[in-house]
Amino acid sequence: MAENDFSLKETCPKIGGGRSFPGGEMQTSSFDLVERMTFLYIRVVKARALPSNDSFIEVTIGSYKGRTKNNTNPNPNPEFHEVFAFNKDRLQGNVLDVAVKANEEVIIGKCKFEVAEIPTRVPPDSPLAPQWYRLEDINGNRFGGEVMLSVWMGTQADEVFPEAWHSDCVTVNGDNAVIARSKVYLSPRLWYLRVNVIEAQDLVPLQGNRTNPEILVKGFLGNIVVRSRVSQTRTMSPVWNEDMMFVAVEPFEDSLILSLECKLGQNEECLGKCEIKLSQVERRVMPDPVPAMWYNLERVVDSVVPGFAGRIHLRVSLEGGYHVLDESIQYSSDYRASAKILWTPAIGVLELGVISASGLMPMKSRDGRGTTDAYCVAKYGQKWVRTRTIVDTFSPKWNEQYTWEVYDPYTVITIGVFDNMHLLVPGNTNGPRDSRIGKIRIRLSTLETERIYTHSYPLIVLKPDGVKKMGEIQLAVRLSCTSTIDMLQKYSEPLLPMMHYLTPLSIYQLDSLRHQATHILCMNLGRTEPPLRRDVVEYMLDFGSNIWSIRRGRANFERLVTFFTAFLDAWVWFDSVCKWKSPVTTILAHFIFLFIVFLPKYCVTSLLLYCFVIGFYRYRLRPRHPPHMDIKLSKADSALPDELDEEFDGFPSGKSADLVKKRYDRLRGIAGRMMMVLGDLATQGERVKNLLSWRDPRATFLFSMFCLVACGVIFLISMKLLMTLLAFYVMRHPRLRVFDIPSVPQNFFRRLPSRADSML
Repeated sequence: MAENDFSLKETCPKIGGGRSFPGGEMQTSSFDLVERMTFLYIRVVKARALPSNDSFIEVTIGSYKGRTKNNTNPNPNPEFHEVFAFNKDRLQGNVLDVAVKANEEVIIGKCKFEVAEIPTRVPPDSPLAPQWYRLEDINGNRFGGEVMLSVWMGTQADEVFPEAWHSDCVTVNGDNAVIARSKVYLSPRLWYLRVNVIEAQDLVPLQGNRTNPEILVKGFLGNIVVRSRVSQTRTMSPVWNEDMMFVAVEPFEDSLILSLECKLGQNEECLGKCEIKLSQVERRVMPDPVPAMWYNLERVVDSVVPGFAGRIHLRVSLEGGYHVLDESIQYSSDYRASAKILWTPAIGVLELGVISASGLMPMKSRDGRGTTDAYCVAKYGQKWVRTRTIVDTFSPKWNEQYTWEVYDPYTVITIGVFDNMHLLVPGNTNGPRDSRIGKIRIRLSTLETERIYTHSYPLIVLKPDGVKKMGEIQLAVRLSCTSTIDMLQKYSEPLLPMMHYLTPLSIYQLDSLRHQATHILCMNLGRTEPPLRRDVVEYMLDFGSNIWSIRRGRANFERLVTFFTAFLDAWVWFDSVCKWKSPVTTILAHFIFLFIVFLPKYCVTSLLLYCFVIGFYRYRLRPRHPPHMDIKLSKADSALPDELDEEFDGFPSGKSADLVKKRYDRLRGIAGRMMMVLGDLATQGERVKNLLSWRDPRATFLFSMFCLVACGVIFLISMKLLMTLLAFYVMRHPRLRVFDIPSVPQNFFRRLPSRADSML
């Protein structure tokens, strides 16, 4: 694999259903997007009649060893309920040993199983029933002790696969094993909470009567704090009429705390507080009027509530008609409203097979050598999935498959690969962050239905020292459609719920609410086991993507130029026609124009038919691969080190004052050029407006007389003849024109006045 090969590669993994095991049984599992992996499963349930009250069970095959947790409760009949999974391709022995130990050196008893005699289980068969096996001591004598377990050969389709200890994590035991397991997470449903602050009355300042008080409202919901503006009525009966927006999480167990603050220089004094329980707040899905209510304020001093401190007039509602944006709207994975009553039926199913990765870079050092403990996270809608961690390998094989319901084809699934940095320090929330190996996004609307896409995607990470390829990940993706009519109908429906258009939120509000939603998701997913930590969640949600970046600015400018290139090419072609660079083309253009003028009713049909033919002609040239991260489009390969250093700088900046001044001056230069472009556009618009404004009386007189004469000419001469003469004049032969001289309309338009003269 070339280190600088950032292309997408189509692969041919050994996937698909209906294949048979070596013993002849057919694989009936729905795991048909991943390669079949056979595991030796051992379910250890419990033991009885042991001579020791403190024991554990160790499972050994070849050099692989797995052990249960120690029996914490002194009991000769301990219970374990643990599952071990050994990859059959890596088995290094023919005998499975199950030993009950009092400690690392003392063996209480053991039993053995021949690997060749272990039965095979194929889901959806019921789980294999565990049974009691007698234990023998080190001399081969039975002493009455027994262990209950079940042993079978299975695949990753077994229901115990996610909870099992895997031989891929042979160095991970105890509490660390939880961190390495695969899990499915459901993010909580989020709602917008709208608090319309109208006014307050009967407020009394703590320090006596004061003139011109500056009073504002602070709202507290969990760890989120939102401030209103200072009331413009500088009295003790302030008026705001302002919306304060929060993000609330179901099942609405929190309370909203509103505090009225009076500014005293750099400090603020609390005039009173009120508490509103979210469970009692009205919920709405349409912009119906919400009744306003008065809430009493209580003054709190040293945790003592003296009594009444005024009242505040509010409209409070939980907005279920909005979609809470936790991702960028350009590549969101869900657009449904918060209220489940507004959800439409699913239109399809998305299936993702996370097969393997290859060529991963070493992310950390262990025992004096580079290593990587990789796991994969995928996010679509409210469902997050995390594969198991494969320890100490640069070519991990996960072969795990997940499914999601699809409600809109214009959505994106995000897949990220990370290095697990917490295997050695489990439960340390302040430990090192999981290193980012790479991330890809796949838009569902670019996929054909019922087709399996198997590709190897480059894992690309942009770092302060440049763009780097961290490896490749092999995925299999399939989009199934339950109703083609419903899927096609989605293209005619609004992208966002109706509330976004009936009562739109400002850009500032959306940005603030997205930060709140990201914070809430990080808090909730961080409390799971194993946790999805803040650094992983923020990377998957592309948090902080709106920070200034010269690289992204140049990339977006190039995208804009590419869009207008077609129009520029058309203008260049028309200019060449007018200059008769190709006489045959110019004569053909004359005939086409005559066709348009004298047969106008056939023009639109001809254009539509042309688009139809071109569309079906390009069907065989359609893209065969899903889109992937493009470093050339992103300008990542041509970004300068100083530009990348600025992009990765924190906010606020942590650089030296001289460097910040240099970058600020550069930004001023870029903004100055943008200001000139905006000024030129405004000038052209004002010139059009001043055609009839009499700002320039002679210009307006000339334009008015031209309109009068043109009206008479059009009335007396046929429009078809007039258009023909005009077109023939524009495309006249070079011998009849003078080049490099602006035309009369251009000269007249450039002389029109604008308001640029009034600018300071």
